[in-house]
Amino acid sequence: MARERNRTEDYTGPLKRLFLGVLLLCLFGLFLVWRIDSPRVERFRAQVIDSVLPSFDWAMAPVTATVKLLRDFQSYQSIYEQNQELRRELRTMTSWKEAAQQLEQENARLRDLNNVQLDPRLTYITGVVLADSGSLFRQTVLINVGSRDGIVDGWATMDGIGVVGRISGVGANTSRVILLTDTASRVPVIIQSSGQRALIVGDNSSAPPIDFLENPDLVLPGDRIVTSGDGDVFPPGLLIGQVAKDPGGRLRVRLAADYERLEFLRVLRDHGARQVDQPSALILPEDLPDNAPPPKKDGNDG
Repeated sequence: MARERNRTEDYTGPLKRLFLGVLLLCLFGLFLVWRIDSPRVERFRAQVIDSVLPSFDWAMAPVTATVKLLRDFQSYQSIYEQNQELRRELRTMTSWKEAAQQLEQENARLRDLNNVQLDPRLTYITGVVLADSGSLFRQTVLINVGSRDGIVDGWATMDGIGVVGRISGVGANTSRVILLTDTASRVPVIIQSSGQRALIVGDNSSAPPIDFLENPDLVLPGDRIVTSGDGDVFPPGLLIGQVAKDPGGRLRVRLAADYERLEFLRVLRDHGARQVDQPSALILPEDLPDNAPPPKKDGNDG
């Protein structure tokens, strides 16, 4: 058995070398055939290709499928990149859309500021809102006009549609505006449909309640509310909003001003407001001097 194995190994080595030599000769001959530039050799090559390639379709099928798969993958990758690019463009367009909507709303408010009908005796100055109070217990905003612009404490402010509040604190270059929603705000108003007088009392909510109504039964939701001018707090006839009713049945105000987007405020110069310098001026009539002697008593009065 050992001898047979040795003989087999002795024959295998020469056969491998012979096969390798024949393969090299065939490859060299094939190389020469493909390199020879001759019409006869060219016809021979064409015949070989025509007879051999059709029978190798089954062998080329995996290669063709692999190439097709690679091309499809490249196509999918290109589609994915285009999709990502479109998503980035969509996000950019969305941000531009929001900016355009904000500009459109800002332009609408500015047009309202220019077209609103006010008392011709009232002049105004427009300021930009710089900041809000940021507090849950105080509703105020800061605007960029102050004493250098002639602003006086107590003047009314509007956003172009409705009353926002009044000046409460004036600096050289800025002023503080206390909003109608602040708990310190009390505004005398008239409900136009019925002529009822009331007070708008701030409670830090977006819809302040209506208090001190003479006859609430005459007031309906949707009635227009304007300032009455009582107490010289605000000029008369300025729009506050409309009557609304909360789920508990309490009458409140749906404010006309857009408190969510306060960017520009109009400060009304109310030069016609009566200034009270003495407490007695609230009681004494104008034709009676302050130092007038008291009326004489009749001698018969005992």
